[in-house]
Amino acid sequence: MALRPLIAAFALAALPAAVLAQPAKPQYGGQLTIGTPYITIGALSWDPADYNWKHNVDTGLVYEQLFAADLTKAKRNGGPYPYYADAWLPPESIRGELAEKWEWKQNPLRIEIQLRKGVMFPAKPGVMEARELVADDVVYAYDRLNKSPKKIANYFDHVEKVEATGKHTVVFTFNAYNAEWDYRFGWGYYSAIVPKEVVTAGANNWKNANGTGPYMLTDYVQNNSYTYTKNAGYWDTETIGGQKYKLPFADRIVYRTIKDEATWLTGLRTGKIDVLEAVRWSAVDELKKSAPKLQWSRWLGMSSTFLAMRMDTKPFDDIRVRRAMNLAVNKQEILKSYFGGHAEMMGFPQHPDYVGSYEPLEAMGPAVKELFTYDPAKAKKLLAEAGYPNGFTFKVQATAVTAEADLLAMLGSYLSKVGIKMEIQQLEYGAFLSAMNSKKHAAGYFMTNSPTNPTTSLRKQFVTGQQWNVSMYADPDFDRRFNAILTEPDERRRLAMTKLMTREVIEKAPYIWLPVQYVYTAWWPWVKNYGGELRAGAARPGPIHARMWVDQDLKKKMGY
Repeated sequence: MALRPLIAAFALAALPAAVLAQPAKPQYGGQLTIGTPYITIGALSWDPADYNWKHNVDTGLVYEQLFAADLTKAKRNGGPYPYYADAWLPPESIRGELAEKWEWKQNPLRIEIQLRKGVMFPAKPGVMEARELVADDVVYAYDRLNKSPKKIANYFDHVEKVEATGKHTVVFTFNAYNAEWDYRFGWGYYSAIVPKEVVTAGANNWKNANGTGPYMLTDYVQNNSYTYTKNAGYWDTETIGGQKYKLPFADRIVYRTIKDEATWLTGLRTGKIDVLEAVRWSAVDELKKSAPKLQWSRWLGMSSTFLAMRMDTKPFDDIRVRRAMNLAVNKQEILKSYFGGHAEMMGFPQHPDYVGSYEPLEAMGPAVKELFTYDPAKAKKLLAEAGYPNGFTFKVQATAVTAEADLLAMLGSYLSKVGIKMEIQQLEYGAFLSAMNSKKHAAGYFMTNSPTNPTTSLRKQFVTGQQWNVSMYADPDFDRRFNAILTEPDERRRLAMTKLMTREVIEKAPYIWLPVQYVYTAWWPWVKNYGGELRAGAARPGPIHARMWVDQDLKKKMGY
């Protein structure tokens, strides 16, 4: 079923038959212990109305959404999608989760969604009795987001109204087409359907979390672990070897929070962690020697580390200074020495997986290409032209637990050679994020961020006033042209516009652009029905993990 209006005849093509080995019959029971790509970061909020990016990581097994990734189309099943991207689901890769079917209608432009019948919220003592999911729950969840004081600016401006027209029917009426409609409330970061009873009890208390998902959150130890226990009344199934099986398979899933890399690598090596979803390249060779039975996948990181420069603050209000900062850094040396060659020179703000919107460096114009060359002499010349012949000193904020502290030190060394000195202030992640959200962050802000998806990458980082716009990029004409992208229903035109605007922001150098590293995922062979998939929505691994099962006999045979 198509997720885009104005393409009424669109239908999903049938997947070609894959010649795959007959899968083993799944086993129920056991525990899966997982280190997600966000293993160093604890819960930030349990309430999607706080507009916290990590909500789906922590609650994606508990709360469900209207749509999710169709995991039958994963590459391991013979499909085209690796499902690595943190928040990009092409229309053809999506299935209905709580939505059973949907239909676009005109005059006015609207989408009518039929919910699955018989989907239940489980009983939660002190919070709610068991009851069926109904259309009013979707309307309530949307209204809370739309009325939240923390709402992202203009996030739902395209929505005229949301109403329940039947017990299981929800209608979204739009005042204009928006290319991100399904991402913003469908499978996005804030799309969880949280019932009113949970809000009444206190949505930001983990003990009250209660959704229609395959697991219930039964324990949370800050900076240590999340424990999810099987929801025996869960509605969905998984087809394996032509036979349907009731989900989920594992009795418990545990997500670990660990600050120290050596500790989480030891956990993987000793079998205490079953799946480690993000392993740095520098650890891979040793792990392959000490734990040769581990299974592996490799993917270009969906996040990039960079140094953002506040364009509303001197000296970074001058493009000559920002370009000089880039020219002063030897990025080829960083790629070879810091990343050991396990990186691509350019994978941000558009990721190579974003077919149609990504352009490789060699396709860019000379003004973009120059930013990825090392030319300290020209950097000094530009600084002198801008009025800083002797350089300057500026403050940089970074997280206290950054895995890239050595990279920041390298940047400092390069910049010092052209007279620029950094004063580094390390903050705990919560304070670091708060500085950005309040727009009180320093002139330099060293962070790791993801492009999310092709259009959101431009919006969240470069549209005036957006939450993640750390460079304070402000250009009314850019904002106007970005809005034109969102309202453009023709995908080819939209992609062409996205390419042009991406070239523009790279050229203006709001960041010191840096290479994007390859990342590895490792799992033990007793973890079945898995091929390295990472996200089934916006930073939401839950549907993937619910479909994994543990071969407990194999685990014992291997001595674990």
